[in-house]
Amino acid sequence: MSVPVRNNAGKVGMIVLLMLSGLRAQAPQAASADLPSSTIRVNTRLVLVDVVVTDKQGKPVKGLRPEDFTIEEKGKTQKVAFFTPPVEEKATPAAELGPGIYSNKPEYRSPGGPVTVLLLDAANTPFRDQAYARRQMLQFVKEQLKPGQRVAVFTLTNSLEVLSDFTSDPEVLLKVLQQYQPREQEMASTVTVRPPSTSSDGGARVAQAALAMTQRIRDFQEIQVAYVEDRRVQTTLSAMRSLSRILSGIPGRKNVVWVTAAFPFSLIPEDRVMSEAEMAESLPTISQLGVGTRASGSVASTQRQSHAQEIREAASELANAQVAIYPVDARGLVSGMEATIEDAPARRIDDPVDAATLRISDVTASQETMREMARETGGVAYVNQNDIKNGAALATNDSAASYTLGYYPSDKKWDGKYRSIKVKLNHDGTDIRYRRGYFAIDPSQVKDRKPEQEVGEALQDSAPDTEITFSAQVKTPEKGKAGIDFLIDANTLSTEDASNGKHVNMSIYAASYGKDGKMLSNRSQKVDQTFPAETFQQILKQGVLMHLDLDTPAGAEELRMAVLDNRTGRVGTLRAELTNAH
Repeated sequence: MSVPVRNNAGKVGMIVLLMLSGLRAQAPQAASADLPSSTIRVNTRLVLVDVVVTDKQGKPVKGLRPEDFTIEEKGKTQKVAFFTPPVEEKATPAAELGPGIYSNKPEYRSPGGPVTVLLLDAANTPFRDQAYARRQMLQFVKEQLKPGQRVAVFTLTNSLEVLSDFTSDPEVLLKVLQQYQPREQEMASTVTVRPPSTSSDGGARVAQAALAMTQRIRDFQEIQVAYVEDRRVQTTLSAMRSLSRILSGIPGRKNVVWVTAAFPFSLIPEDRVMSEAEMAESLPTISQLGVGTRASGSVASTQRQSHAQEIREAASELANAQVAIYPVDARGLVSGMEATIEDAPARRIDDPVDAATLRISDVTASQETMREMARETGGVAYVNQNDIKNGAALATNDSAASYTLGYYPSDKKWDGKYRSIKVKLNHDGTDIRYRRGYFAIDPSQVKDRKPEQEVGEALQDSAPDTEITFSAQVKTPEKGKAGIDFLIDANTLSTEDASNGKHVNMSIYAASYGKDGKMLSNRSQKVDQTFPAETFQQILKQGVLMHLDLDTPAGAEELRMAVLDNRTGRVGTLRAELTNAH
């Protein structure tokens, strides 16, 4: 969605040195020396790699130190510059927000330790499997959710929706899962077209005409199927981008239990620079995938090629946000003979043997794509098992075994290519798991970026985006206008070195929406300015204060706010009810 904006560009003359009394308590603090900022600043980039370490019985191995690990990028050893051991689950209550003040800072999203997302994927899962998956997730919450574990429930239909934000209260999770209703997929009810029967004396011309008509209908259905498959790809990519924006600002590893019947594409990059040995080690079962010979038309391969750049960028965003995907096959234990999401009238095969072979191929390929998705993000795939609730338990248990290593790559050329990662541990009797690489994409160098479109997409997210953190005070609308004060954490903004200081390029947005979700008004303001080094240090401690007055037409019920880093495209968002503003 593109957002039309009234852009008040220019230098902003007032940077926070005196805070509004209501926002003073929310002023961002200087970045901790032992906490890596998500900022891309002064052309230095910290790569974070989460490493899950367990013993041979699957139990967490604790007490490891930085010197116990060796990390390599493209075969070259890197210096570990940042290290954190597994985080204990303990909630730290955030300071209470004052009247009319909202914040997307991590402590208000999820105070405490690591977090887990249960994502019920209706876009890529048949109706009957959705119902089974829902029951299994209910059992997981009832039987296996441990005290203190913070879990959120998301669903994917035409877009990513949040059913429950992070909570450690199992009653809340049970309630939202009980209320969740499976959704029919697009084209699920399409009728299979069969050639009309003809009598023995109907003549060859009638039969030929019937067959020709049937073929035309099937050709049309193939177009429909291709369209739906492309929609699935776009919907899944959009969900990955939303997950990255929503989870990015929450510290540490984020485990996403993605309950689905299939992924419509693979994250295996086409342009890896890897030796054959590295490829064999990283992808030991790649030969099983057979995407080039799938009877279904090589769906994963074809879609990966047609959306290659979008997939690379989504994979990069997931890596930067420290998101590990745990695909859980919503179908449970499958023989390969059941109907699959790939089934469509245009793919109907009359020969039972050929149809069975096709379905087995589809199941094998979809499960291998799940395994590959897990390998590329550092998770684990849970496939071909009856109790899929155990797949969710795998993700939550990994939090207690996850170490975070950070390094500044020795290769300073950010060229967008894939870089393989290898981690070694000098302890015997252990198993380690981590993401196998990342795309060295510099978001500030991405061509044809459309900032207004990026903000428009972010404003549709149903939970606050946290790539840029900020607080906002919303004043009661008067005379058709609402006053909004933004207090932005400068530690989450990117900067460039300038001859006399640091250069900042950012924009703030505010828009009002009606009950039907239609935008009624909007406004924006831009900061494109260089600050002296001393002033910038104050900004890092105190934050950036900016003010907008937004028209609030009749019927405006919701306010949506965003802060965009214009160099990188990173964004933070907030929502507020205008009727409850103070």
